[in-house]
Amino acid sequence: MFLTDNWKDYELLDTGNGEKLERWGSHVLRRPDPQIIWPLLNESNEWRQAGGHYHRSSSGGGQWDFKPDLPERWTIGWNDLRFHIKPTGFKHTGLFPEQAVNWEWMINKIQSANRPIKVLNLFAYTGGATVACAYAGASVCHVDAAKGMVQWAKENVQLSGLADHPVRFITDDVFKFVQREQRRGSKYDAIIMDPPSYGRGPSGETWKLENDLFPFIQSCMGILSDNPLFMLINSYTTGISSTVLHNILSMAMKDKFGGKITSGEIGLPITKSGLVLPCGILGRWEA
Repeated sequence: MFLTDNWKDYELLDTGNGEKLERWGSHVLRRPDPQIIWPLLNESNEWRQAGGHYHRSSSGGGQWDFKPDLPERWTIGWNDLRFHIKPTGFKHTGLFPEQAVNWEWMINKIQSANRPIKVLNLFAYTGGATVACAYAGASVCHVDAAKGMVQWAKENVQLSGLADHPVRFITDDVFKFVQREQRRGSKYDAIIMDPPSYGRGPSGETWKLENDLFPFIQSCMGILSDNPLFMLINSYTTGISSTVLHNILSMAMKDKFGGKITSGEIGLPITKSGLVLPCGILGRWEA
């Protein structure tokens, strides 16, 4: 397992009964998590005094219950990087802290490459990976279909003091964007993707990870440079093993480029119990 354990501004305090208690900077949030099927042994005052508590509805969705002193949004840092945190209507906060294990890996890969690196970040959300790669010195193309998420990513880049770095922000359907880049002859040295389990495009196109991930990766092969540095796939789709990502990357990348493939679960340490909360899977190809 890839364990993300080098945060100062984030801490997974406790877990139980389908919920997690997290510290984001100086603010504590209580949120549901389907992986937490073990009991809560002691609901301490910290649980009851959380600044925000997301209550899941039995009919789907849910809503937040906020304490009056919780700000609408605030900033946290990971090393030299800075991110806006804001509780959203879908229980999320705009950041997946477990991804710091990937940020650190990408920064090391880019800085040790000793050459200019062009990175394409697909399904790029609020730009955690974009910020990390820009910080490492790469030029980055950030693509997401949600205008609000792209704007949030721009703010994170600025927060981190990287506004003058070469980052291009694209609000578009990632599949159509990749097809256009193929026609234009564009090339990238590294590709990052965090594809959803299921999605629907602006013109009614449907995406189902089990059916569409491998063909999409094959299309991305057409925009990889002749000397690629890495490809990273993240997934939060339940029921998909990290070995599946390993196999897909092996079929897509190994024959043409050789290199090394690693895969596994990502986890966050739980302070109170000493256990680890699994937080999705990753697959990495590197030259």
